Amino acid sequence: MVFSKRWLVVFTAITTLVSGCISNRSVRNGEYLLYGQTIRGNRSIPTEELEALLPQKPNRRILRLPVTPALWFYELGLKSYNREAAVKELEAKTTEFEQQSQQLTNDPKALKKLNRRFGRKAKKLRRTIEEGNGLMRNLGEPPSYFYPRDGQANAVKIQKYLFNNGFFNAYVTYTLDTLLRRQVQVTYQINERSGFYNRNVDFEAEDPVVDSIIKRAKADAYVKTGERYNTDKALSERVRIETLLRNNGYYGFSRQYVFPEPDTSVVISRDSARRQVDWLFRIVNPVGQPAHPRFTIGQVQVTINDNPNAVNTPAPKTDSLRGSSSDVRNGVRFYYSGPKYATRLLSTKIRLRPGNQFRQEDLAETQRQLFMLNQYKYISVNITDTTNRKLRANITLSPLDKYETTFEGGLFVLYQNQGFPGPFGNVSFRVRNLFNGLEALETNFRYGLEAQAGYPGADNILMATEVALNSSLLFPQVLFPGKPRFIFSHYTPRTQVGIGFTFTSRPDYLRRTFRATMSYNWQLSQTRQFTFYIADVNLINSSFANREFGQAYRNFIVAQARSGNTILANSFYPAFSSNISFAYTYNANAATLNRRTNFFRTALESGGTTLNFVKNKTIEHWSDSSVTGLQFYKYLRLNLDYRRYIPIRPHTTLAFRINTGILYGYGPNKTAPYERRFFVGGSNSVRGWLPRRLGPGSALPETDETNPNVPKYRYTKDSTERYEQFAYRFEQPGDLLLEGSAELRHRLFHFGADINGALFVDAGNVWLLRPNPNKPLATLKANRFFSDMAVATGYGIRIDFSYFIIRFDAAVKVWDPARRYVNPETNQWVDERFILPKFSLRQLSKGPNPLVVNFGIGYPF
Repeated sequence: MVFSKRWLVVFTAITTLVSGCISNRSVRNGEYLLYGQTIRGNRSIPTEELEALLPQKPNRRILRLPVTPALWFYELGLKSYNREAAVKELEAKTTEFEQQSQQLTNDPKALKKLNRRFGRKAKKLRRTIEEGNGLMRNLGEPPSYFYPRDGQANAVKIQKYLFNNGFFNAYVTYTLDTLLRRQVQVTYQINERSGFYNRNVDFEAEDPVVDSIIKRAKADAYVKTGERYNTDKALSERVRIETLLRNNGYYGFSRQYVFPEPDTSVVISRDSARRQVDWLFRIVNPVGQPAHPRFTIGQVQVTINDNPNAVNTPAPKTDSLRGSSSDVRNGVRFYYSGPKYATRLLSTKIRLRPGNQFRQEDLAETQRQLFMLNQYKYISVNITDTTNRKLRANITLSPLDKYETTFEGGLFVLYQNQGFPGPFGNVSFRVRNLFNGLEALETNFRYGLEAQAGYPGADNILMATEVALNSSLLFPQVLFPGKPRFIFSHYTPRTQVGIGFTFTSRPDYLRRTFRATMSYNWQLSQTRQFTFYIADVNLINSSFANREFGQAYRNFIVAQARSGNTILANSFYPAFSSNISFAYTYNANAATLNRRTNFFRTALESGGTTLNFVKNKTIEHWSDSSVTGLQFYKYLRLNLDYRRYIPIRPHTTLAFRINTGILYGYGPNKTAPYERRFFVGGSNSVRGWLPRRLGPGSALPETDETNPNVPKYRYTKDSTERYEQFAYRFEQPGDLLLEGSAELRHRLFHFGADINGALFVDAGNVWLLRPNPNKPLATLKANRFFSDMAVATGYGIRIDFSYFIIRFDAAVKVWDPARRYVNPETNQWVDERFILPKFSLRQLSKGPNPLVVNFGIGYPF
């Protein structure tokens, strides 16, 4: 108790001291520091919407205490900040740059270098002038001043917002409570009164054709009967009508012709009864015209300009193209002066057709389809009005370089107690329009090192190596004989044919994989995508590493096989695997939009499908060492992945994920290739466990040779066994997967990049479908389902550079289903499944429940 009181006194003293960092001299007469603001009385309008209307935001505090560290850092940086010096330095740098530029007018390369160097310095100085020095920008936050007039302006703004949302008779008041050190607490009191609701929604157009089009689409209106009056929906309705008519040939139609007219004769009374509003959307004709003009497409001209300096030039006239090659496909005329292009295929990407009515959707889809080809660096679609209500479409394309080489490098770390970064390098060579049919050939070489941990007697981090060489040929169409290949023309189809070799060297085993694939991909919309692998052929050769960990893993698998469990052993024989698969992805997650979004992906895979026409005895004969010596697999695999993102407030999001799958092997070996099985644990899974080490079920990861209920423990540096941490030496594959995660993501501060935090909880496990005599608790049973679910929790730091995210997640085990075992010292049963109390801040890397820190790139889901 004395200890607690001592720290309470120290904390109070420090809080009182630092709270005085903002002196009264920094707050001028007539202004206050905004301590907090509260909105009360609103019943129908969410508080978050009203708070977003207030431009003043209180300085961030810790646990709602009068402690504002960001403001303290700002004041500290302000003491050494000299804005006038930064302004003078920028002026001097600008003058020096202009003088040097004149001297380098005949040296474009040096001038470009000078421009780049000056741009960096000028950007830094302008930021200093506008936002302050580094301490003020990165760790600080400027004082949030509040003036009495701000309260009145905010009250008027809130009342206007309520009016626009159907509360015509609402009123708003505010009160200012002055605190110490000229701080102020603002309270806005709202009385919504009764809302006003739409009774009748009608449309009336002077043009009878326009009138019929709009009334046919009335069901899609944003303003609906029975909903509360909303000004924003009325404005959105104007946009909807404009889009509707522009998709029906009315190229020149604008929302300015749409006049929403609410009937306000029923909003005079202030009684508490539910009030109603009648809407009339009136669409007028252009001045002096009896109707709106309707347009069709006349000429469609595509110019493929290979001149890199002609990017921003307008489309050339026909007379200037007489020396160029030309072609006509589906009414579209192509002009090109460089390499030949597959104009028949290119014409399928152009939705604008001569003789068709103009549609805004066709114009946008043409631009999107041409962009998705990844063949052009500049795409311009220019629509001009000619005569007789005909539109001319001039499309200008400037191709990307035919040959392109890119290099990508970085670091990857898998961290447990201590870790070392592992580099990777990726070199890609791309050839565009290889056969003059808009194809792309890409060859990719990758070399990477990945940190590995958890091996007995090795407290240092061991490295795994991966070397891969892959080549793929991409066609912007579905390669299929006959007319069916044109069915997908409107859905951005692609066919990819690939071949590759991957070599993986881990501390425990080596793996060589040769792979050949052919797949179809198409998109129904920007959020829905389908992938169909019609062939995925793999030739796999595995062996155990020639070191102590490889031999230990080999002994472990041999012991499993001798006890009757040959499934894992079969995964390490040379194998031939083929499969077909179908996947659907729905992705509405837009990181820039602060709204609720979803992600869903399902994949169904059938391995060894053609082997169903062959008896299992024949397959076993093929697998004999005297014939091929290869394992052949027959299996079915289903995987479902669902994610939900719920913004709570700006920069704060609640994210959920559920990932499940099942694999059933029905060939002679009753399994599937090792890579196709399910694993749990690691930076994108249950983060309290090492990667791929959790499960299966509540089985012990490793057991003593003499007693299957006694676990093996992790060795220390002196190779002695301590009865604390279980030995997680080997990966634990499963046939049935269920895992879920929840994260509360929030922003902490800005320091060169956005530093964000996340509080997370993970749960999940894998199970075997077939009983394993060595692991009777590895199969799923109804009475053990909840106790088999492992749970971990922790906190993560995410460094967001906008173009990529570096992530560190620290987690501890909460519930370990395997920690019910026989203690080797007392020979008594021990139940430590609720293992959270075993975690200690004084021994982060020791004890039964050590802290597991994972490193990752990007979000876990």
